[in-house]
Amino acid sequence: MAEPTPHRNEPRLRPAPLLFEPTQAAADPEHFFDLESIDDPRALLARATELTQAFRAATDRAMEFQAMAAAQLADPRRFDRLTAADIAERAEWTEDYAKRMVEFGRDLLRGVEGAGTVDPV
Repeated sequence: MAEPTPHRNEPRLRPAPLLFEPTQAAADPEHFFDLESIDDPRALLARATELTQAFRAATDRAMEFQAMAAAQLADPRRFDRLTAADIAERAEWTEDYAKRMVEFGRDLLRGVEGAGTVDPV
């Protein structure tokens, strides 16, 4: 499982958009975002690099949302709060990793709240 990487002070890169593939193309294991149809190796490298960056950015952003959700679920102010073990089971993490994600999420939420946005809890 990937570790949380708090890079909150770094500017977010604008990666290439991830375009969803039609169902028929996605069913073909040789088809991947139309990369197999690119003959020019320079163009193939450029597009594959764009996709790599887009997937990395999506992974980082999704992990931040996982952490914020874990922190909200573990919030002691909630009457239905979950333990780290419960969160770990739901997310298929180890309990130690769930604890770290809860802390990471709390840090993220404090940053969001400090920016003057609505309290998400």
